[in-house]
Amino acid sequence: MSLGSVEFLYSLAVPGVQALKPYEPGKPLEELEREFGITEAVKLASNENPLGMSPYATQAIEAGLTNASLYPDGNAFYLKQALASFLSNDSLKVSEDQITVGNGSNDVLEIIARCFVTAHDAIMYSQHAFAVYPIVTQAIGATHQKVPALDWGHDLDAMAEAINNDTKLIFIANPNNPTGTFLKSSGLKSFLKNLPENILVVVDEAYHEYVNREDYESALNWMDQFPNLIICRTFSKSYGLAGLRVGYCVSHPEITNILNRVRQPFNVNNLALIAAQAALSDQSFIHDSVALNQVGKQKLYNAFDEMGLDYIISEGNFVALDVKQDVETVNLALLKKGVIIRPIAAYEMPTFIRVSVGNEAEINRFISALSEVLEESGSTL
Repeated sequence: MSLGSVEFLYSLAVPGVQALKPYEPGKPLEELEREFGITEAVKLASNENPLGMSPYATQAIEAGLTNASLYPDGNAFYLKQALASFLSNDSLKVSEDQITVGNGSNDVLEIIARCFVTAHDAIMYSQHAFAVYPIVTQAIGATHQKVPALDWGHDLDAMAEAINNDTKLIFIANPNNPTGTFLKSSGLKSFLKNLPENILVVVDEAYHEYVNREDYESALNWMDQFPNLIICRTFSKSYGLAGLRVGYCVSHPEITNILNRVRQPFNVNNLALIAAQAALSDQSFIHDSVALNQVGKQKLYNAFDEMGLDYIISEGNFVALDVKQDVETVNLALLKKGVIIRPIAAYEMPTFIRVSVGNEAEINRFISALSEVLEESGSTL
């Protein structure tokens, strides 16, 4: 059979997958430098930690290389033990049988949907919310319940009104990516109290460590009150392990038991497991990362104010900025100046870009490049 006669293969895919577009990752930094003839490009597109990872994690990886030829612990025993101890406090006891570890939190989000949602059910999420939610919904053939946003964030009242008999799972990002908005603890807790117990709620706290608000509280503290609640977190952001892919969720033990029936036994590699455990023990690194992020965000806010540009106050390690013109044009112009950001038109934000909070030199490079690009296009206000 020739390669030219395989059009029928597309029809073999399940309908939900047929309607998806393949993920288009950004080009490697080295390739962009070669393509545009630039050097020392700055990448501020993926919300990575400009401090890298904890020295504890680096040391653990180096020590663990001798066992890289062995299969990892399929139950993530030591990492789950460390997480249970770290997450527990005077008012909350987290046990190992409440934790599911994944190849990044994306892996966990997909496992949850696959375990509990069928093509006859619906998944609810907010407009402008994390792209994985609609992708997972589409892939399993479930009905989309996308609720319009309020001030770029989740409208919990509208979401409560949109619930129907088909609603099986609700994704809530707090803080939200890519807008950086957050939900006050009082509003979110009230939403959960009034929710039917047969609807699962996933609160995605990937950026939890960066939040600096007195009216914010992690939903993890409410686990004992809501058995239908699942909390997802990641080691990719503040912990700086994005390239190793480690995420996890905390849920009722019965939910964990179900998730482990679908989770692949070796979904997290040896080096990732030991690096995450070591990183967890270095909270001074997290403190430094959060402090640097606060300073960096304020520097960005000040620059945007001077340029007369609108932006969304963010509780993450990134800022969504309205450049008031076609984002692809701005993106290309920034690339040519050696600055990589993320256009977020796909999130129904056609004139917005998202910039990660880098170190001081990276932020200065971005501000200078953006100012030049807007001046060249005559778009400064």
